[in-house]
Amino acid sequence: MAVTATTPAAPTQAAATRTGAAAVTASLVLLVACLALVDLTQGTAAVGAAEIVKAVAGHADPGDASVVVASRLPRMAAGLLVGAALGMAGAALQAVSRNVLAAPDTLAVNAGSYFALGLAAATGVSLPLLASSGIAFAGGLAAAAVVLGLSGLGSGTVRLVLAGSALTLGLGALTEGLLLLFPQQTEGVYHWNQGSIAQSGFDGVLQMLPVAAVGVLGLLLLARRVDALALGDEAARGLGVPVRSTRVLAVALAALLATSAVTLAGPVGFVGLCAPALMRPLARRFRGYARGRTFVPAAGLAGAALVLGADVLLRAVVPADTAVAVPTGVVTSLVGAVFVIVMAARLRDTGDVAVDRLRIRGRTAFLATAAVLVAALLGATVAGVLLGDAKLLLGDVTNWMAGRAGQTVSFVLDTRVPRVLAALLAGGALALAGTLVQAVTRNPLAEPGIMGVSGGAALGAVLLVTTVPMAGSWSVAGAAFAGATGAALIVFGLAARGGFRQTRLVLVGFAVHTGTAAVVGLLIILTDPFNATKALTWLSGSTYGRTLPDVLPLAVALALGVAVALARRTELDLVSLDEDTPRLLGLPLGPGRLGFLALSVLLSATAVAAAGTIGFVGLVAPHAARALVGRRHHRVVPVAVLLGAVLVCVADAVGRTVIAPAQLGAGLMTAVIGTPYFLYLLVRSRR
Repeated sequence: MAVTATTPAAPTQAAATRTGAAAVTASLVLLVACLALVDLTQGTAAVGAAEIVKAVAGHADPGDASVVVASRLPRMAAGLLVGAALGMAGAALQAVSRNVLAAPDTLAVNAGSYFALGLAAATGVSLPLLASSGIAFAGGLAAAAVVLGLSGLGSGTVRLVLAGSALTLGLGALTEGLLLLFPQQTEGVYHWNQGSIAQSGFDGVLQMLPVAAVGVLGLLLLARRVDALALGDEAARGLGVPVRSTRVLAVALAALLATSAVTLAGPVGFVGLCAPALMRPLARRFRGYARGRTFVPAAGLAGAALVLGADVLLRAVVPADTAVAVPTGVVTSLVGAVFVIVMAARLRDTGDVAVDRLRIRGRTAFLATAAVLVAALLGATVAGVLLGDAKLLLGDVTNWMAGRAGQTVSFVLDTRVPRVLAALLAGGALALAGTLVQAVTRNPLAEPGIMGVSGGAALGAVLLVTTVPMAGSWSVAGAAFAGATGAALIVFGLAARGGFRQTRLVLVGFAVHTGTAAVVGLLIILTDPFNATKALTWLSGSTYGRTLPDVLPLAVALALGVAVALARRTELDLVSLDEDTPRLLGLPLGPGRLGFLALSVLLSATAVAAAGTIGFVGLVAPHAARALVGRRHHRVVPVAVLLGAVLVCVADAVGRTVIAPAQLGAGLMTAVIGTPYFLYLLVRSRR
């Protein structure tokens, strides 16, 4: 009887879930339609709903009709296309990688497209939109392949975000170098990178629509195979699904969709991550969304609602004349950053990045390493002083120190010596900050840049530089410290719950870094062109224009940091081991961690204020120091500081010399070195 009673319930329940899914889809369509209509009514021109209806019917005033047809309708259509393409691309990438954080942002697809288009623009060749789309597709697909190949597939959340963040930082630094070296050829590329759906006519939408249609059709045809991948590779092979080719084809189609959106509007951040995440609870409740053929289009609808909603919100909150200059991608990036932070608080810690093995090194190895690094530091300092757009001799330096140098030599050394000191001190400070962060979090891949602390410092400093161009060095250092402190409170405050777990720490840091980068880009776009160039130069990690007063705050912070780290070296050793050992020995973990993190924030902020944003030094130097002299911090601290100083000093000298009189920022050079090293560490930690 029980069986007889429950048998009719199964088809009834299935029908109910199908009806529920249909109702949700209809609601999404209605929401998107309402947002599209509201979006049409917003703008600087006094064209309201009545005028729009008349324009669509062909009875409007010619002026109103031109506004609607040339601007409002193309913008709305671009919002629909961009949102739908990114939402579907994110859903496909998450399905094929079995990772809820896979998206065009986290897989560095946007960064790869940005670099490819920047490289093409630097050649000075004017390309049609479809050709630009092909270049962006190649760059984005290559970046996604690198990230997926290094992070692996499955539940490697931390590894995927770290690989994507590192590649994004590296490619972003290279692209910024191109923008500075070829300002005329690359004019407009930086603005494009902020993500705006504003259009002048339908040409761009009509050209990208077939590209997006190919991606959508391909994903729908491939949906059944992708669904089989959710069962596991072995089960999928048992069902006759070619796993490797299916995965490659799905990633290529998702990259094609993302490329159509990126080419049309630039990178509109986090839509590909948030849209599928918003639909996932509905997929668990309604079986109608359980398959890719229905879930992917539904994610596209959610993406369209996100982009149009962000545009409507922006124009409702910000005055119309200002909203025109604010890219939609800034709004979606900020909203997405908050969304990622919420996700980080709910995700289970996977611990998929291994900690360092305990290494024991003798006193002889430490002394030999220190001697070699001191010699390297002296050599790098001398080379930094002598090399540049004007080559000098040691005799010139001796005469300058004695006050007997000529006017030309004096001018060169008066401007070059502070730059060398800024590079040396910034490298040492970033290395020490990375050492402290890695010890406290017990994460060998933690770094102030990837954790968002340097991004907060950059936001504070750029805000002051663009609003108060004549601000002094102590003011810039104070603004950078305030920004870094705010970012650190968010990152380390949220990650402290549960003992600085890797998943939460990395995700919150990634979100803060992306959010601050969006705001920095907005400040640069809205500011005076002269201040924008100044801020871009500073963001590339350049020591250009530094004076001795600019270096003084950094020297004080570094001296304080080294003294505290060496005085509390035993506490650092214990904190970096595990949670239990310090407590058993009566060491209070909370105050100690807070003190070390505050010191790392101070070091990062003053380094950013003095030398701009220089990435990966806080990762490479501490890791190399532990490999050379072991994990005891009375040896790691001095070796890491020396390594960081040598690395940044050499990077600064090379950037000032290789293409003189033009210059490359030290941040670009460290990114060229640090990105491959970081990715190598990720590969090695998988073994």
